[in-house]
Amino acid sequence: MAVEPMGIPVLILKEGTQRTAGRDALRTNIMAARAVAEMIKTTYGPKGMDKMLVDALGDVTITNDGATILDKAEIQHPAAKMLVQIAKSQDYEVGDGTKTAVIFAGELLRHAEELLDKNIHPTIIVGGYRKALEEALSFLYQIAEPIDINNDETLKKVARTALTSKAVHEARDYFAEISVKAIKQIAEKRGDKYYIDLDNVQIIKKYGGSLLDSLLVYGIVLDKEVVHPGMPRRVENAKIALIDAPLEIEKPEIDAEIRITDPSQLRAFLDQEEEILKKMVDKIADTGANVVICQKGIDEVAQHFLAKKGILAVRRVKRSDMEKLEKATGGRIISNIDDLKPEDLGEAELVEERKVGEDKMVFVEGCKNPKAVSIVIRGGLERLVDEAERSLRDALAATADAVKDGKIVAGGGAVEVELAKHLRKYAKTVGGKEQLAIEAFAKSLEGLVMALAENAGLDPIEIIMKLRAAHEKEEGKWIGINVFTGDLANMMELGVIEPVSIKANAIKSGVEAATMVLRIDDVIAASKIEKPEETGKKGGEGGEEE
Repeated sequence: MAVEPMGIPVLILKEGTQRTAGRDALRTNIMAARAVAEMIKTTYGPKGMDKMLVDALGDVTITNDGATILDKAEIQHPAAKMLVQIAKSQDYEVGDGTKTAVIFAGELLRHAEELLDKNIHPTIIVGGYRKALEEALSFLYQIAEPIDINNDETLKKVARTALTSKAVHEARDYFAEISVKAIKQIAEKRGDKYYIDLDNVQIIKKYGGSLLDSLLVYGIVLDKEVVHPGMPRRVENAKIALIDAPLEIEKPEIDAEIRITDPSQLRAFLDQEEEILKKMVDKIADTGANVVICQKGIDEVAQHFLAKKGILAVRRVKRSDMEKLEKATGGRIISNIDDLKPEDLGEAELVEERKVGEDKMVFVEGCKNPKAVSIVIRGGLERLVDEAERSLRDALAATADAVKDGKIVAGGGAVEVELAKHLRKYAKTVGGKEQLAIEAFAKSLEGLVMALAENAGLDPIEIIMKLRAAHEKEEGKWIGINVFTGDLANMMELGVIEPVSIKANAIKSGVEAATMVLRIDDVIAASKIEKPEETGKKGGEGGEEE
């Protein structure tokens, strides 16, 4: 960049740096962010389409999950990357509503562009959006309806709504039931609030069978097989020892040399090793354990002794699975076998090795009150199983949010139209140029409903007009679009419901992304680092091969 005081050029930035300033920078950023929102728009709602993403290695992902699309699309533009981060944070925070957040941000930017053309300063637009956000959130929590979290039917409706737009549409009732049972099992009441850690739901994917063959296990499924052919394959009333120590003779840290001059000395040496392993196994057996789950390795000699005592053993289990087993069976992970006591053992009605698909797996099930559960997802196609997992995670997150919030709002565009109606009234009380920004915010909320209608092949303008008229009536609060029939309906009665935190978070995230883009008026991009020439590199590789 050069400036010329008194005709002398002064270089401030490094050579090759590109700078875009003022309106040009703003328009470029808005265009990039809107392009991302447009890409996601067609996947929105129950009638949304899917995207096929092919990575550099040729791996294919077919999905309509917003966070997955943005994550795998490898977006380069810095402004567009902000929307990707917003989607990730939405996914991390509440687990669903990523598409809502991104499309809403795109709509806010589209209407902001119209205001910029009327020479309204970006700061005024941002101020208006912030006021509208505060008002929208307070009104949202005001109209949200409380639910009884012990009412499984309501929670199933929440899970079904999260699954309606997914590829598992046919099996959504079954998946909704699994989601509700899993969440209710792992929920912990702390004070008057519920705490739910979704990591306590283990999801295992095995293709083969149909989606309806998926199952919920009140315990943990280990993607491992029993270590020794002589061990039992089924243990009822299992007493489980969880061991984070190797059942083998550890090599010394320092190199030691043992001089053996006689074969009997070698025999004694091996017998001693065998004796140590036998003592370890005896110690485990004495506590009453009939199942051993070990995070480290198990020596072949130790396997033999365990098999002789009729103990089922599994080795090299992941740490995360060990922790889930601890929560499910009520046992305690022991790092030293000498410390193992009968009260440290976990309990389960059944530990059994079963064949699922082509692999053998160990099922630890029938735990008394497990605070960790497993879901095994089946499906006829690997891509379908992957998509089913993404869908199930959304349903689990939505159900968990409903339990934590205890409040719900209607889907199908009902809540957006109700918020837009309220914001239009609120805008008149604010006045000035900010009023225009608040009205733009209301239009952006309706943009979500239009996307919903458009993807269902309906006329978006006609639908919005009908919805606005319906919401003017006293009882019209929860009227939305039934995208399967094209008619307006009461979404609460139809069972299309969402936790309030998903909607609130999506609106908040969308506003954050849009205001961040609007506040940028200068883009200074450093020149790219040049890679070393490929020719020399290839020559070097060739030399190595020779």
